[in-house]
Amino acid sequence: MAICQATAVHFLPLIEAKREGKALTAEQIKEIIEACTAGHIPDYQMAAFLMAVYFRGLDAAETSALTLAMRDSGDVLSFPHEQRPLVDKHSTGGVGDKVSLPLAPLLACLGFRVPMISGRGLGITGGTLDKLDSIPGFQTTLAKERIIEIVQQVGSVICGQTEKMVPADRILYSLRDVTGTVPSIPLIVASILSKKLAEGLDALVLDVKFGAAAFMQTLEKARELARAMVELGNHCGVNTRALLTNMYAPVGRAAGNWLEVKEAVACLEGEGSRVEGEAPAHSAPDDLRELVLNCAAHLLVQSGKTKSLDPARQEAQTRLDSGAARKKWDEMLMAQGADLEALNRKLALDHTAPVVTEVKAAQSGYVSRCNARLIGEVVRDLGGGRLTKESVINHDVGVDRLVKPGERVSPGTILARIHAADASQAGAAATRLMAVFEFSPEPPVPNRLVEEVIIFGSDQ
Repeated sequence: MAICQATAVHFLPLIEAKREGKALTAEQIKEIIEACTAGHIPDYQMAAFLMAVYFRGLDAAETSALTLAMRDSGDVLSFPHEQRPLVDKHSTGGVGDKVSLPLAPLLACLGFRVPMISGRGLGITGGTLDKLDSIPGFQTTLAKERIIEIVQQVGSVICGQTEKMVPADRILYSLRDVTGTVPSIPLIVASILSKKLAEGLDALVLDVKFGAAAFMQTLEKARELARAMVELGNHCGVNTRALLTNMYAPVGRAAGNWLEVKEAVACLEGEGSRVEGEAPAHSAPDDLRELVLNCAAHLLVQSGKTKSLDPARQEAQTRLDSGAARKKWDEMLMAQGADLEALNRKLALDHTAPVVTEVKAAQSGYVSRCNARLIGEVVRDLGGGRLTKESVINHDVGVDRLVKPGERVSPGTILARIHAADASQAGAAATRLMAVFEFSPEPPVPNRLVEEVIIFGSDQ
C-alpha cells in the first residue's frame, strides 16, 4: 500500500529501514514527500525520520530523489525566454549574514533576473525573510504570478515560497529547526536546491560557511556540503558553484533583523570602507561588501556575461558605487508593498529598541577574536531568533557597532551596542558579550574571508 494512502503506521518500516542504514528507493522517497505534504504523516514520525537521516545519511541517489521530490511537491516558476539570465545566490546561514539584501538589486542592475526564494531563521542564524519583515509594509508572501511579474518588471524579488511552491520544504524546514537535525548535509542540499530548482535558474552561487557559528563547523565538512550541492545542481542543469567562507566572526558589524537591514542599506549606498576615525555604525564593513561583490562577480562569469573574475568584480563594484543598486532596492521594495517614507523615517533613527547599552573595552590591545556563535546566541535570546518554531521574533533587538578582529581598542572603546526590549535583558546580554572578545598585544594574522571556490569538475 502506498504511504500516501495509508495511516502513519505504514511509515514505520521506512523509518526503521533508514535507522538501520538501508537505502530507500526514489519511489519510496517520493511517496514519503507526497504523504508528508498531504498531512498523512504526523510531525513526530517525520521528526524520527529526519533524525534517522541525520545519523545514517543519504547516498547521492537518495539525495537527488529527495531534492526532486521536494521540488515537485508544488508549483515551479516558469519565466519567459529572454536575454537576461535567471540567477540566484543562497547562503547556508551565518551570524550577521545580510548579503542577499544588497546583492539581489545589484544583480538586477547587472542585467540579471533574480527570483530569490528565501527562508526564515534556523538556530542562531537570522533568516532573510525575518530581516525583511522589519521593513514597514514589505510583503514576503507573494502569489506565483506576482513573483514572475516583479522579476520581469523590476529584475529582482526576495520572498518566501508560496503555499503551493515547494511545500514539503516548508514542513521539513520548521521541523529540522526544533529537532537538532539542521546540520545534515543531504537535508541541507535537498532544502536549498529544491527551492532553487523550482526557480528555473540558469546559474546559482552558494555561500557555504564554516566555523564555530556555521552549520558546518569545519572547512572539511563545508567542502563536503559544497561539493554535494555543486555536483547535484550542475547535474540538474543549473551552472552552480560555491564559495567557502569563514564564519570566524559575524558578517558586518550588526546582528539582528532591523539592524542588519540598516547595514545592508549602507552597503547599497556605497559605504564599503570604514573611514579612519569614523564610528563603525556609519559605514558598511568591508567583509559585507567583499561578499556581495564576489557573489556578483562569479555569477557574471557563470552566466557568460564576463570572461574572468577581475573585470567582473570591477563591473559589479562600479554599478554598486554608482547608486543604481540603491535605486533598484527602492524599486523592488515598492513592488513588494513597502512604505518607503516610513522606511526612511525608521532608517534615520539611531535605534528602535527601547533600551540600548554599550559594552566597552577595559584594556588596550588588538581584537584577536569576536566569537560569532556567542553573538548569535545573545541575539537569539534577546528575542531576535527562534527557540521553537512558534517563537515570535522581535525585529528591533540585536547588537551593532561590533569591533572586528584586527582592530585596535583602548579602555572605553565601544566593543558593541546591545539593543534590547528592557534593561534586564540588556544587562544579561552585556555580561555574556564580555566573553565574546579576546585581545592580544599584537595584531592577529587575518583570516581569509573566502577560503576556496568549488567549481564543478575542479576546485580552485
